[in-house]
Amino acid sequence: MSGTEPESGAPAALLAEVREFAQGPWRQWGQEVERDGAVPPRIWRELARRGYLRLRAPSAVGGRGLSLPEYLPLLEEFSTGHGALRMIVHVQNGVWRPLLQYGSPEQVERFVRPLVAGEISVAFALTEPDAGTGADIRTEAVRDGDGYVLRGRKHLITFGTVADYALVVCRLAGSAGGEGTLALLVPRGAPGLAATPMPESMGLRGSDHARLEFDGCRVPASHRIGAEGQGLEVALAGFLYPSRISVGMTCVGLGRRALELAVERARARVTFGRPIGERQMIQTHLAEAATDLEAARQLVLWAARRWEDTRLAVSESAMAKLFALEALQRVTDRALQVFGGAGYFKDQEIERIYRDARAQRFEEGTAEIQKTTIARGLLAQR
Repeated sequence: MSGTEPESGAPAALLAEVREFAQGPWRQWGQEVERDGAVPPRIWRELARRGYLRLRAPSAVGGRGLSLPEYLPLLEEFSTGHGALRMIVHVQNGVWRPLLQYGSPEQVERFVRPLVAGEISVAFALTEPDAGTGADIRTEAVRDGDGYVLRGRKHLITFGTVADYALVVCRLAGSAGGEGTLALLVPRGAPGLAATPMPESMGLRGSDHARLEFDGCRVPASHRIGAEGQGLEVALAGFLYPSRISVGMTCVGLGRRALELAVERARARVTFGRPIGERQMIQTHLAEAATDLEAARQLVLWAARRWEDTRLAVSESAMAKLFALEALQRVTDRALQVFGGAGYFKDQEIERIYRDARAQRFEEGTAEIQKTTIARGLLAQR
């Protein structure tokens, strides 16, 4: 399986470069991360040096300026590797967007340019343990002079203990629903902020999921992104909707690697004197997986083109993420079936992929959230 070809939108030379990198150092780094359970800082620095953390940002702030359809084939290649590593590329190539879209010129110079250059990192902090990821968020901010005082909790925050800043979506004390929400860039180590690692997860080792607890954490008003009342808009329109499309392509990339391994296994494994790939049932598994992946890839690319045209594409992004994540579950299940019991052991790459794939169901909203979003869009049509 060769993956997405240059005519899909990515510049040919860059796609070839990323593909070679993904099949070499990227996989070696993944073995290191899986073994040690952490991403060493040198990997962040090397990704920044190679320019892989600024692919999507506009050239005006130091980025490569790729459109979403141009970027996604590159993300597919990165996603064939370890999940914690592709999350660095995925998040850092998207979290600049709300800062640029809603930030002031001063904030662009102070935060966006260093972020695009890889000099700082930002975690996206929306999810809470006692609320959903929308208008029911409970983390509160009280205006106090030239700043805000934060109280509340976030959890499942990727890069939560290592990122230099967390983009925290909260609400003004006493407000309800979507009104009164705001987004604040909270520095790591700010007084009143406790960032602690969550227990080790089933998959995505090294992705540094954290709990953030705010107890009288003071944040300058100059760190507010957008206006008071725009917090959910910053989070959803600024980051989450296009990020869901990107997550769809990460599902395609991971599923593609699972299928590659299954094809290799089908050729190499011999029973009763014949490669198992000659058996009709195994061929059925491979054919269905390949079809699922191509359908998911095309749906994701369609959603990306819609987002480029509209800068919104709410339903389309939910459809792309929903179909791709469910296709990934089917593909990894079939791939593991091709391996048989041997694929269940930790010396096999397919074992790690099978675990990592389950996490995709929760990134940027569960399947239930995506279905709700799609249905609301249908019911709102006249």
